[in-house]
Amino acid sequence: MHLTLHSTSPEGLQTDAARLAYAREIVRAEGDALHLVAERLGDSFLKAVDLIYGCSGRVGITGTGKSADVGQKIAGTLNSTGTRAYVLDATRAVHGDLGMVHPNDVILILSHSGESEEIVRLLGPLRSLATALIALTGNAQSTLTRQADVALVLGPLEEVCPLGLAPSTSTTAMIAVGDALAFVLSRMRDFSREDFARYHPAGNLGRKLLKVEAVMRQGNDLRIASDQETVREVFARIRKQGRRTGAVMLVDGSRRLRGLFTDSDLARLFEERRDAALDRPIAEVMTRDPITISLGSRVADAVEILRRLKISELPVVDPAGRPAGLIDITDLIGLFPADEMTAEAQVA
Repeated sequence: MHLTLHSTSPEGLQTDAARLAYAREIVRAEGDALHLVAERLGDSFLKAVDLIYGCSGRVGITGTGKSADVGQKIAGTLNSTGTRAYVLDATRAVHGDLGMVHPNDVILILSHSGESEEIVRLLGPLRSLATALIALTGNAQSTLTRQADVALVLGPLEEVCPLGLAPSTSTTAMIAVGDALAFVLSRMRDFSREDFARYHPAGNLGRKLLKVEAVMRQGNDLRIASDQETVREVFARIRKQGRRTGAVMLVDGSRRLRGLFTDSDLARLFEERRDAALDRPIAEVMTRDPITISLGSRVADAVEILRRLKISELPVVDPAGRPAGLIDITDLIGLFPADEMTAEAQVA
């Protein structure tokens, strides 16, 4: 693989078209390198996957320079897709951080040359501390390759840096192989979108994949009463200890949800001077068979219901139709961007 340009001198890149063409060639050259590396993957990749999959500890990842930066990214990808990992700083390791290595850990060592002084110095101690060493390198003849249990060899790659010096193609290839390891392992573990959400509660995708159980009000934060009690009895008896919600969930003798009565409904009775209704069963004035969402549903689905129907409260029910929780729109403000939770999701 060789990057050819008509000119990479400053004089040859004076126009926007020339600069854009050069940028495209760089990206294409790195893409060509990835195709090459993909074809070079073989039995050693499968052995590395098996070592990590069978590991009862964690994957320790180490490297120096840009390889250390790549290692940080690979560790993050592994952690977020079901494989526990940590970064071992190559310099700090020989000054005490080797203590974080457990005998059940597998160590993934990144070095394009396979001869980095800091890495070579770590091989002996890591060999005695971890269960196995996996090399990710470009040099099949390196010290790292020879001493590792398994070596993922990228093979010869030409850096796209105009000087041929700055790590570029090689680091892109390392990231791609790290992704391949992480995602093959993820599929083997049957790692689901819900699992991903558990590890990304603050991210946009994580928020959308969260289950309603993560945000619903429950226990002392709920107001639940019999649909046969009077309106006055319901509001006189219920004393809120937790966060106040504007809805009372009304149940029958089997504790199944039959209706919903909100503070707005109560205010409407006063506004319409229907004082007599206060001493009648609340079932006569409640909203019957309210819209609900089931346990195990995603928060994103609840948000869509609130938005589409312009309501503020959404009961969460179990398989038998009994109230298990309540989603209040005020709990979702801040969890989702403003454009997803707009003023239209209010009581009509």
